[in-house]
Amino acid sequence: MSDRSQGEAALVQFSERLANSAAFGALFREGMDLVEETAAYLDGAGRTEAKALDRAVGLTYATESMRLTTRLMQLASWLLLHRAVKEGEMTLTQANREKTKVKLSAADPGAADMIEKLPQQLQDLIARSMALQTKVRRLDGTMHAQMTEQVAVGNPLVPQLNRLKEAFEQ
Repeated sequence: MSDRSQGEAALVQFSERLANSAAFGALFREGMDLVEETAAYLDGAGRTEAKALDRAVGLTYATESMRLTTRLMQLASWLLLHRAVKEGEMTLTQANREKTKVKLSAADPGAADMIEKLPQQLQDLIARSMALQTKVRRLDGTMHAQMTEQVAVGNPLVPQLNRLKEAFEQ
């Protein structure tokens, strides 16, 4: 294998190891647990709480519960896609192509003053889903940025060599 091919393989290997890390496993469990907890709340206590709200807050409840559900489904899709990488069912390159269908910025919550009027448990679920979304976005950026750089740069040493060249030309 040439030096260039070995360098490229190392980049992919690091990203794939990240998908196999304990941090990913914990994030996966956190995400799936939050999906289950949210579904149970919205089908149970949340339904009862929603009926007791006045009309304007009830509309906000409906809107925010849909946004929450959409956000969690997008996050669950990303997590399941990367679990497939971990399980060896697909490569990170394949996951990178498939993840374009997942919108990690989907369904940001509405105005804070309206969220504050919602039942506390729903507020907590919204806040936890936003924290999970932040973690997933960060991990996604770490895992897939290297794939983008690899395609754009080829040899990972080129940017450093260019900086050295620029420094000595001045």
